[in-house]
Amino acid sequence: MAGDQPQKRGGANWRDLPAGAVIAGGANSAAFETGDWRTLKPVHLPERCIHCLLCWVFCPDMAVIVEDGRVVGFDYKHCKGCGICAKECPSKVNAIDMVPEGAEDADRSTVSEYRGKEKSR
Repeated sequence: MAGDQPQKRGGANWRDLPAGAVIAGGANSAAFETGDWRTLKPVHLPERCIHCLLCWVFCPDMAVIVEDGRVVGFDYKHCKGCGICAKECPSKVNAIDMVPEGAEDADRSTVSEYRGKEKSR
């Protein structure tokens, strides 16, 4: 039956092709940086943080850095900017602002100004 035979195209059959989209071996995800295409970036505001660690629990990329039970920042090499951390932060606290990539390098007024624009939408 024709379906039982591997199909050849260009002199190679599908079994000769390397596997694609496969990460070989375990525990190597730290080597794959994924934060390069982020458009929004979380900024931690430590003066507002109650260290409930909800951001850490819900982050799908394990990008929230915690030391001694306290949030100290983000691993921007792996953060994709999804905003889940900011959404899960208790509403009265708002210890995480999502700002455009690069805005966190400006002074705090830029972050506050951006945040005000987002709320007015």
